Amino acid sequence: MPSPLGSPTSSRSVTQTVNGSHRFTIKGYSLAKGMGVGKHIASESFTVGGYQWAIYFYPDGKNPEDHSTYVSVFVALASEGTDVRALFELTLLDQSGKGKHKVHSHFDRALESGPYTLKYRGSMWGYKRFFRRAMLETSDFLKDDCLKINCTVGVVVSETDCPRLHSIQVPESDIGSHFGILLENEEGSDITFNVFGEKFHAHKLVLAARSPVFEAEFSDRMEDDNEIVVTDMEPKVFKALLHFIYRDSLIDDEEFVGTSSSSMPSVSDALAAKLLAAADKYDLPRLRLMCESVLCKDISVNSVANILALADRHYAMDLKSVCLKFAAENLVAVMRSDGFEYLKENCPSLQSELLKTVAGCEEEFSGGGKSRSVWAHLSDGGDTINRSVRQQTWENGGEQNQGMWVQLDGGGDGEGSPRQEE
Repeated sequence: MPSPLGSPTSSRSVTQTVNGSHRFTIKGYSLAKGMGVGKHIASESFTVGGYQWAIYFYPDGKNPEDHSTYVSVFVALASEGTDVRALFELTLLDQSGKGKHKVHSHFDRALESGPYTLKYRGSMWGYKRFFRRAMLETSDFLKDDCLKINCTVGVVVSETDCPRLHSIQVPESDIGSHFGILLENEEGSDITFNVFGEKFHAHKLVLAARSPVFEAEFSDRMEDDNEIVVTDMEPKVFKALLHFIYRDSLIDDEEFVGTSSSSMPSVSDALAAKLLAAADKYDLPRLRLMCESVLCKDISVNSVANILALADRHYAMDLKSVCLKFAAENLVAVMRSDGFEYLKENCPSLQSELLKTVAGCEEEFSGGGKSRSVWAHLSDGGDTINRSVRQQTWENGGEQNQGMWVQLDGGGDGEGSPRQEE
């Protein structure tokens, strides 16, 4: 009978380059000319990937057959090493400021031919015919009898990762549960909140550490004044607020499943919406973002206008941005919703922001050439709803912003094409 298989094992090989660069400035180029074919000027050595490297510049070229027609540039392994694999890049810098550098790169051919292998100390990679000398001497690469060469070396290294035979697992932090027990047991509590007759006992230090609003409120109160009456929040919302402050998580409540409704009361009455208001009041940005995430899941054609108004009221900027984009992308359907009527009547500035978002989406889509103008969606053939586009000016802090607002009117002549009126 075969023995049972042991636990499977795994490992991973990672091959990558360790990169480094060196800039070599050659001053007095004209004086270096004539030193002889095969003779070079060497840079200071520099270290990349644990090896020493140097740049060799040959003013009269390295190849005798070229009769000094070209200058040569090479990168040499300047330390002990065997079969060192690397990628190289040599750049002759344009000193005119135009950025037209002369680049010879091995990095571009990495996948094609693989890294270059330097067998031993003194091995080199480079170009015998790096640049024609006559052209170099009349180019923007030579300035004030000076050349600048940048060299990048990428040494190839490989390592194998494998799981340790013995490891110690560290559990997730349970500080939230400990603070939660502190809240539930009311041990050491020194402040009481009266929320419509329901009492909640808490700890000033915990609340002040979490909320600057609580911190300011406690500092302004008399030491023996240990009860606060809350009149703008329901008990269940305040309970959820304390749960977050102590446990850093949302309370487990079925009301967090979502609004999924088209009417304004259901959106504003949702626990997530009320807790968003509490997060705004007590300056709890993480709780605000959690509530935004919950409400974001319930954005629909029928609810988006109301959620947009809610987000704007409580400075939920991420949720507001999502609502604006969703409404802009589904403009015609959103304009038929009851929520849009609420938006027109109560939030004219938001209507202006929405139409600016529409204009931004239209510009984005038109750039790709794959979508019609958003106004074309208002003029589909066969739609008998009369649409008019009017121009209106909104006052905003003394400044005037012109925007377009669109109104849907029942009935009509079936034309469907928008018209702009002065």
